Amino acid sequence: MKIFLDTIGCRLNQAEIESMALQFRAAGHEIVAAAEEADLAVVNTCAVTTDAAADSRRKIRHLANTGVDEIVATGCWSTLQPGQAAALPHVKQVIPNQRKDTLVEETLNVKHSTFDLEPLTRIPLPGLHHRTRAFIKVQDGCDNHCTFCITTVARGESRSRPAADVIRDIHSALAGGAKEIVLTGVHLGSWGQDFGLHLRDLTATILREADIPRLRLSSLEPWDLDEAFFALWADARLQPHLHLPLQSGCDSTLRRMARKTDTASFRALAAAARRLIPDVAITTDLIAGFPGETADEFALTMDFVREMQFAGGHVFTYSPRPGTGAARLRDQVRPEVRKERNRLLRGILDKAEQSYRQKFIGRSLPVLWESVSELGEWGWQMEGLTGNYMRVSATASSPRWNELDNVKLVEVHAGGMKGVIGNC
Repeated sequence: MKIFLDTIGCRLNQAEIESMALQFRAAGHEIVAAAEEADLAVVNTCAVTTDAAADSRRKIRHLANTGVDEIVATGCWSTLQPGQAAALPHVKQVIPNQRKDTLVEETLNVKHSTFDLEPLTRIPLPGLHHRTRAFIKVQDGCDNHCTFCITTVARGESRSRPAADVIRDIHSALAGGAKEIVLTGVHLGSWGQDFGLHLRDLTATILREADIPRLRLSSLEPWDLDEAFFALWADARLQPHLHLPLQSGCDSTLRRMARKTDTASFRALAAAARRLIPDVAITTDLIAGFPGETADEFALTMDFVREMQFAGGHVFTYSPRPGTGAARLRDQVRPEVRKERNRLLRGILDKAEQSYRQKFIGRSLPVLWESVSELGEWGWQMEGLTGNYMRVSATASSPRWNELDNVKLVEVHAGGMKGVIGNC
């Protein structure tokens, strides 16, 4: 059977469809790059914002329109709205997050032993989700109760995967040629709390037991980290990029969000990271127009974001998610005000991002090439990422997908940086 896998949202969703692909392949089925070729499609949906929920519904309808006769809906939106998901065209099964680990078994109506007799090497997903980096799920769920977040409702309580299972998946990815491993989870920094361990223990174990060219950590809540954690970056294979969601630069807003941090502790953590990790890129997430956010509170946020000089980030316009505490708060900010605050925050982040990139003009950094397109007689257009998560484009005389090259950075542009392969 030919199977098409698609996803909306976070890196965890990407990690999950990669795991599904491995299991479908082990059961003797083919993963295809286009829905038009598929007998079956699986969509890993998202509900983090109203836009993500709408994208999930749109994605399923599009698959039905392309002629896929059988669609399986899973992920956060379909977990929260199983009736709506089941009513969409050609949806034959809705499998909630709580049963996602057995999705392949249920879909194929087979026992796990059918496709788990022998480990397979990772093959990057074809099509739009083709990645050189291998996303490895190490944790699911979240015990935090941030008042804006629907993911806790959709994913349930925090639970860690055993280190041995994570190492096995990493070895599979490395055997398949992956040169960068990305650890991901809903609340990644909580890994090991159910074992009496810490994420630093898992990270150290991976660096010790796996011959990884590059290891990257996805989003980390600031309250899970301390200065001692940053000592791990003495190993140059751990990439100098920290994504630390701030959400707001105003302490009173952070309290309404039920965030376990404040601006003083965030400032101190960022300073420690910059002192101990050379060239570290600190990126963030921000929410514009959270309920009750006054003009003065938003001004504090803008000032703090300017002070932090982030290397980039995402700004989300607040959208009420039914079932969250924030949706019940009074003083909801008007939609047009939320949109304007998003624009202002985005402008501050863009300026700081450009300033961060400028520091690297004339320097050479390793780049892992993620995409390649032919330029005819001019060679090949390459795009990839530095260790500190700057996107770089360069030309090459031959395709170098999934290769690491030393690249001299010569120019900043809107999408990232331009470079020249080699030291010239």
